[in-house]
Amino acid sequence: MQEHYDEFFEEVFTEMEEKYGEVEEMNVCDNLGDHLVGNVYVKFRNEEDAEKAVIDLNNRWFNGQPIHAELSPVTDFREACCRQYEMGECTRGGFCNFMHLKPISRELRRELYGRRRKGYERNIQKRQISSFAPGFHNPEGGAGVPGARLLRTTRRY
Repeated sequence: MQEHYDEFFEEVFTEMEEKYGEVEEMNVCDNLGDHLVGNVYVKFRNEEDAEKAVIDLNNRWFNGQPIHAELSPVTDFREACCRQYEMGECTRGGFCNFMHLKPISRELRRELYGRRRKGYERNIQKRQISSFAPGFHNPEGGAGVPGARLLRTTRRY
């Protein structure tokens, strides 16, 4: 199961970097509730790259579902993440309204984030992109992530 998830994560991460620009962070929710299940958040280093991705992704499909993307005002995932889950103590389980992030393997993390390209300006304003595919819900935003639009897939990990 982890191997399939790592393959999915690497494929999406690599495509985002190759097509649009440096990815600072990518997160996939492990929640079960309709408003968070399968959500993918991608944070680009440059706002222009995020804008490019939004335009292009709005003309794409994933796993038989159209992707609808837009910029998100969320710039720090820590506030949207469930702290209790991170400590292994969330009593709400997969139906928690805060993000339960699905981790990638240590090896993949080193591979993807260890190959950081140098030369990007460090002081550029950061912006996040998040997107969603209809049919899985909440085109008006996800709980715990004000105003966010999320990528939803039918593929479960």
